[in-house]
Amino acid sequence: MLRILRSSVFGLAVLLGLFSATPPASAAYPDRPVHWMIGFAAGGPVDIVARILAQWLSDRLGQQFIVENRTGSGGNIAAAAAINAPADGYTLLFVAPNNAISTSLYKKLPFDFLRDTVPVASIMQLTNMLVVSNAMPVKTVQEFIDYCKANPGKVSFASSGNGTSVHMSAELFKVMTKCDMVHVPYRGSAIAFPDIISNKVQLIFDNLPSALEQAKGGNVRALGVTSPQRWPIVPDVPAIAETVPGFESVGFYGISAPKGTPPEVIEILNKAVGEALKDPKLVARLAETGGIPKPMTPAEFGKLVADETEKWRKVVEFAGVSVD
Repeated sequence: MLRILRSSVFGLAVLLGLFSATPPASAAYPDRPVHWMIGFAAGGPVDIVARILAQWLSDRLGQQFIVENRTGSGGNIAAAAAINAPADGYTLLFVAPNNAISTSLYKKLPFDFLRDTVPVASIMQLTNMLVVSNAMPVKTVQEFIDYCKANPGKVSFASSGNGTSVHMSAELFKVMTKCDMVHVPYRGSAIAFPDIISNKVQLIFDNLPSALEQAKGGNVRALGVTSPQRWPIVPDVPAIAETVPGFESVGFYGISAPKGTPPEVIEILNKAVGEALKDPKLVARLAETGGIPKPMTPAEFGKLVADETEKWRKVVEFAGVSVD
């Protein structure tokens, strides 16, 4: 009997040891650095916001959130890298309108974004801003339209890559105003600005963070924002819709992960981002970039991405553009 009792106690001790040696993912995550895939060049609007939030998450969760710039193909190289990574929460993807647009714009993507990713958290909402070279003899949206029509095919616009909201905002503008402009894609808007400033390329419909910085510095001239009404952070800049009724292109920033990422990991990240968006210091930094915090549950963010995918599908068809 004593031997049986000793055996039972030993077995129970072993079992408890196994449980204590393998804590649930929610208790352990993150226990090593997290890699955050960014589809655009360092110094651009996506990169700026990602680095602000990555530092906050690093400080709060005790592990480094490493921003990795995987540029090219309108952000699809970064998306593919994230989707093909292990679904363990240690590889994340910065999500923006380009991911919703690419679904219909690119005809041969090696992945299905909605099928192959899971939503994690929404970060913020933002508008794009039309800025032109100071060498352009225009100061309003209407003057710009008149100049384009007087110089068909001689005006070129930069973008941060095919399929970005920066690209598609211009394509929508072309269709709605019948302006004949030439598209010049770059691997991020930060790379494009030197050519805009020197007037090699005349304009860009860039995300507000970097466009606003360049306009405040006097490097370019701001003509209008792409939101349906004036953006609260830049109330003196007209909405393009004031001149072109119905024009609208409002963007979003968020986080997704590879399909199969544990729900408890997604919960930890969503909660952390939600706390970040309540931090007055971080909110103030986002405001400096022109963004408005927009916390959501994973389900709410997933619905937003799905709705944006459908919205941009209609714009792609309307504009008649595609990328093989």
